[in-house]
Amino acid sequence: MIRVPILMYHSVTDAPNPETKPHSVRPGDLAEQLAYLSESGFTPLTLGDLVASLNKNNGRALPAKPVVVTFDDGYADFHSHALPLLEKHNFPATVFLTSGWVSDAGKDAAGRPLDDMLSWSQAREAAQTGIEIGGHSHSHPQLDQLRMDDLRQELRRNKGLLEEKIGAPVATMAYPYGYSSARVRQEVRKAGYFAACAVSNTIAADRHDMLAIPRLTVGKGTTINMFKRAVEGNAVPLIYLRERILTKGYAVVRRTRYGLQRVRGNV
Repeated sequence: MIRVPILMYHSVTDAPNPETKPHSVRPGDLAEQLAYLSESGFTPLTLGDLVASLNKNNGRALPAKPVVVTFDDGYADFHSHALPLLEKHNFPATVFLTSGWVSDAGKDAAGRPLDDMLSWSQAREAAQTGIEIGGHSHSHPQLDQLRMDDLRQELRRNKGLLEEKIGAPVATMAYPYGYSSARVRQEVRKAGYFAACAVSNTIAADRHDMLAIPRLTVGKGTTINMFKRAVEGNAVPLIYLRERILTKGYAVVRRTRYGLQRVRGNV
């Protein structure tokens, strides 16, 4: 069985605001983590390259120790803090971008950004250095709670804007908050994505659904020892025990909520 740690980052800053603080990482910590991956023989891939290799669509064999580094939302500090560190280690990465949150979204602005966000020119610049730009919805809603028309609009508007502004195909995405459902995944495939990331805090494996690929959360409380154990696949369930219990419990709540909305005719 092929097993690949897929790391999920958000903001990279020494001074996060209260909303981004729980999931932020200090630039110094990211530097230490990337150095460990590099020194330990990991080969970084974009999510698109990983999935293509698993599907044998790009003619490349999977390296012995693959790793995928991803960043959600598209914070401005990706350009100022994360990108220079990735370039230093010659690491590609995948940024899942919320199109309505882009700083110069203009008439396409939607949702409520949690902090300063990337501009379209910064996103294009990142893409030109080898960063994969993926989808992350248009306004960052809870996709599994949306009406069908709104769900389709969120997915397709996001993909269309990204491809128009970046000038490259967009074939991967991540679910806002990590939430999806069979209905959402079906619409993701119809929108033209061949892979999508959830969270789950599990090491990804080739047995997983390519539209529900699990990732490992890296946040403010992730120590370097926890990080090393997680990427090496040592005691991952124990490291993320609290997060996994909360995720499973909330999944039940979400399914119940959606069921009630259907009964009431709200979705």
